[in-house]
Amino acid sequence: MTNQQTSEFAIEATDIVKSFGSVQALRGVSITARAGEVTSIIGDNGAGKSTLIKIIAGVDKADSGTVSLFGEEVSFHTPEAAREAGIETVYQTLGLIEDLTIWQNLFLNREVMLGVPPFRFLNKRMMRNEALRMLSELDVHIPSVKARVRGLSGGQRQAVAISRAAGWSSRVVIMDEPTAALGVRETAKVEELIHRLKDKGLAVIVISHNFDQVLRLSEQIWVMRQGSVITGLRAADTNGDELVALITGASSGAAR
Repeated sequence: MTNQQTSEFAIEATDIVKSFGSVQALRGVSITARAGEVTSIIGDNGAGKSTLIKIIAGVDKADSGTVSLFGEEVSFHTPEAAREAGIETVYQTLGLIEDLTIWQNLFLNREVMLGVPPFRFLNKRMMRNEALRMLSELDVHIPSVKARVRGLSGGQRQAVAISRAAGWSSRVVIMDEPTAALGVRETAKVEELIHRLKDKGLAVIVISHNFDQVLRLSEQIWVMRQGSVITGLRAADTNGDELVALITGASSGAAR
């Protein structure tokens, strides 16, 4: 994989087009995201935000256009391929298995084995210790990595999902509505985790309908409407009223 310093951008999506039957979901979308920054993608329902991140994450395949990772053009046919390249995604559903423990969820499909076939077994001690390290690195306080996910609060579940993404990603973490349905205190904790990911030098891409949150977290904001990018703005140069106007079409905007 190309050295991260070869490009200004961690992610560069260029002229992405995607249709589902007669519905054109993306109409030549281009965005960029830098390492060490939070990049937010906003827009009304049906704007194409989720389709775009699914293409970046290897869930869907673009009809045309390119995605580059630190300057190297990539084409992921599966989410596993994107993960191997260092792109992790946290969806609203989180993808956690409720009846498994925290450490089992952190190592789901990445289990560490000892021995040689056919005499192989799980290295549970190593995975538990590594799970503690992954959580402590983001200052996530969980009673025990042996606790089952079923007993965790919404904020704790989100923290586990983010820790899993951060623990395995070396480059990019994508989050779809990371604080949806969370209370004020739990939202604040998740936002702290997002700041920690940025401080670690990762590129963080966030989809959110919460404009106050977007302005708090982001350095870069991309506004989408009806499958197109209307504009890109630096968060420091805009406000909630302008973002609403751009999304509703009251303002056409200009890329910044």
